[in-house]
Amino acid sequence: MGKEPATYFSSMWRVFLFNTLSVIKLRMRIHIGSDHAGLEFKNELIIHLVNGGHDVTDHGPYEFDALDDYPDFCIPAAEAVAKDSASLGIVLGGSGNGEQIAANKVKGMRAALVWSIDTAKLAREHNNANVLAVGQRQHTAQEVKDFIDAFIATPFPGDERHARRIAKIAKYEGK
Repeated sequence: MGKEPATYFSSMWRVFLFNTLSVIKLRMRIHIGSDHAGLEFKNELIIHLVNGGHDVTDHGPYEFDALDDYPDFCIPAAEAVAKDSASLGIVLGGSGNGEQIAANKVKGMRAALVWSIDTAKLAREHNNANVLAVGQRQHTAQEVKDFIDAFIATPFPGDERHARRIAKIAKYEGK
């Protein structure tokens, strides 16, 4: 801890074509943090995200330390997302559980533990999740890249029932 986060920028735009009539350019600001168990994936995912056209801020760790603690890196990543509502977060660890819990302690965070493309999409569609949590020990690097790509590409449609539920959580959080 104590180091400033590293930021990686991409000059590319991610382009999605819909019915060849419209083009949506999706360039996200991503805040990422892990612990020692997620460090290997984190570094690979940063490259994947930057190559995909996203701006990535790495909240650490920057080197392997088996005694580091995920809250030291995942909470700052979540705080950065809370300060910039147009960004998303990714937190990584061995299982993703502790990292999700830590991120969810930050007011306004809706961190979702993701284990499939479907759970990544549903986290965005139903919960407007703004942080994805995943475990390096549970998945291959390609699976995690696919989860992240689905998470980023899936918008929150704002359906009344989902917005209502999210508002109830926010109201409780504000007590």
